[in-house]
This record gives sequence, structure tokens and C-alpha cells, in this order.
Amino acid sequence: MMWEQSENNILVVGHRGAKAFYPENTILSFQKAIELGVDGIEMDINMTKDGHLVVIHDNTVDRTTNGTGKVADFNMSEIKVLDAGGYFSPDYTGERIPAFEEFLELVKNKKLLLNVEIKDYRTCVIDKTIKMLEEYKLTDTYVITCFDANVTTYAHKKYGVKTQGFPQWLVINYNEESNSHYYSVGIGMKDLTRELCDKYKELNIDPWCWCPDDEENVLRAIECGSTLVTVNNPIPALNILKAKNLHQ
Repeated sequence: MMWEQSENNILVVGHRGAKAFYPENTILSFQKAIELGVDGIEMDINMTKDGHLVVIHDNTVDRTTNGTGKVADFNMSEIKVLDAGGYFSPDYTGERIPAFEEFLELVKNKKLLLNVEIKDYRTCVIDKTIKMLEEYKLTDTYVITCFDANVTTYAHKKYGVKTQGFPQWLVINYNEESNSHYYSVGIGMKDLTRELCDKYKELNIDPWCWCPDDEENVLRAIECGSTLVTVNNPIPALNILKAKNLHQ
């Protein structure tokens, strides 16, 4: 069912795993989201000083680990000793920042839609990310996502891969060409309207939304015409969409 999302088949993607319940962007969070029955996983890519891709949202380690400093200033060996679970709950002390390879090993045979958000905008990071996805034989299972239109344009022009952007007021380096390189656009709930979704559909861009985490917002996402929801808590979306026969 990958890439068959529509208003009658709305896909559910776990935002940084199952972020509502587990420390974000950890193997535990991804595994639990998969167990809940999501159609895909959204995660974030940064690169270490010694050229390793790691799964962490921020460009610094401060918010989600017991360390401080920029990801790009750490070697991989230094990143791997940081605790990436204790900030969320003492129960998860000892969770680590995953290497991208660890994430790819987890998802490689699971037929999941992968939303791979580039947080380090250097061209070498885009190249390495796509190369590794292809090495793991994940061709046409992923979108490359970024708030920098230069990144999505580069990924689509050079590699022909699907990309996800955002409404132009959220994007840097946006220009009149940017939309032509988007497969989909992620719309936050505060910006989500039927009018905006219809506008993107007219441009042949799929309107996705983030993060309808309760019943009210899931119903609004359906009403507005979103074809995919990225959620911190997958349970309300899965329950409502299945009840309404909008999730196959």
C-alpha cells in the first residue's frame, strides 16, 4: 500500500517513533511505533565530526541527552556513550543515539514508508543518506524531507527521489521552482485547512499533516483532506481511521 495514500486510505507515520510514550529517535521508540501498527516512521539525520550519520532531531545533543554541544563536534564513539533516554524518564536511562545503520537494520524488511528528515543541510549528508538507503535496498520506500528547499531540490534533481517540503513560509531558500520538486508537503495542525490541502492537490503535491495526536485533531485532518498523518501518539489515528474504514 506504500504510495497509495489518499483521502480514502490515510497512512499513519510515527513521529520520531512513538514520541508520546518513549524517548524520541531511539531504537526503542521506533520499535514500539512499529508494534503499534504504523505505516511508516519519521526520523532525523545529523552527521558526526568523523562522518557518521546519526539519528537525532536537534543539531545539538543538549535537549535529548546528558551531553552538551553540537552533534557535528562529536566523534561517533563520543556520541554513543551519551544517554538518550534518561531525559524522558529514568526508566529509559541507557537508551542511545542510534547510528543510521542501526535504524536501517531495524526497518529493512518491514515494508515501511520512511520519512527521512535532513537536519544537517550539507550536500555530503544528503549524498551519504541516500547512498545508505539504497545500499539497504530501500529504493522507493522513502522521502527525503527538509525545511531547506535547496536540500529537497538537490535530492530530487540529482537522485530522482521523492521529497517532502513544507508550506513556503516555513522553508528557507524557497523559490518558484521548489514546489516542482516536492512529492508531498507537511502541514502543521495550526496551518491545516481544506483550502491549503486542495491547493497542493491541484499542484499534484500530496498534503500530509503533523501532529494530530488526539481524536479532535485526527477528525480535523480527515476533514481537511490530509492523506497521511505523522503522529507522536499513533493510537487515536489508527483507531479512528480503521473505524471509518479509511486505513487499509
